[in-house]
Amino acid sequence: MEAAISTLVTQFKTYAGKDGSSSTLSKDEFQHLVASQLPNYVKNASDPAVIDQLMGSLDENNDGELTFSEFWQLIGKLASKQGGFSQ
Repeated sequence: MEAAISTLVTQFKTYAGKDGSSSTLSKDEFQHLVASQLPNYVKNASDPAVIDQLMGSLDENNDGELTFSEFWQLIGKLASKQGGFSQ
């Protein structure tokens, strides 16, 4: 599990650092991360409407960016779904 956590943190920081703050994901950064790292979990990641809806559901403070904590919600939901756990 430690390797999985390390990978998630590293990937978040890699994508977050592309256009500004390395502590948040912009919409573009989020779309690139989801499209390249979660293609089998997030369908139609190239569709801006899909990204808008997904990002809106995660962006708790409505600042247009995702913190790691906000991003982590997506990982939890995807892992729960994959594991067959109800939420």
